[in-house]
Amino acid sequence: MKFIIDNWMLLCVALGSGGMLLWPLLKGATGGKLDPASAVQLINRERAVVVDVSEPEEFAAGHIGGAKNVPFGQLEKKLTETVKNKSLPLILVCATGARSNRAIVAAKKLGYEQAQALSGGLKAWKDANLPVQNT
Repeated sequence: MKFIIDNWMLLCVALGSGGMLLWPLLKGATGGKLDPASAVQLINRERAVVVDVSEPEEFAAGHIGGAKNVPFGQLEKKLTETVKNKSLPLILVCATGARSNRAIVAAKKLGYEQAQALSGGLKAWKDANLPVQNT
């Protein structure tokens, strides 16, 4: 107990440092996900490119307007052909958000540093009453 009393400032600094190290993890716990309203703002204000990582049949059944279809299995081969400008924000979408969350890693590995996944996927987009196109 004497150690704690004698070194209270050292302990405060250690706790503060630990908190600052944990803050980005807690703040970024969403892993680069964004909600539908934020996605719309990104599309309108920063010309974000929407890439749907669903299979072609799923994409044909319904997708976000202007989205480009690059199936998850072909992402590493076809993403650089489909989206040439790596400086634009990239919004990855699938039916529920599971594949698009995994696609963030592949996109960032290819140099798309502003890649984010639409949280909840196309389902969240529809739940927000946003328009969907059918092919």
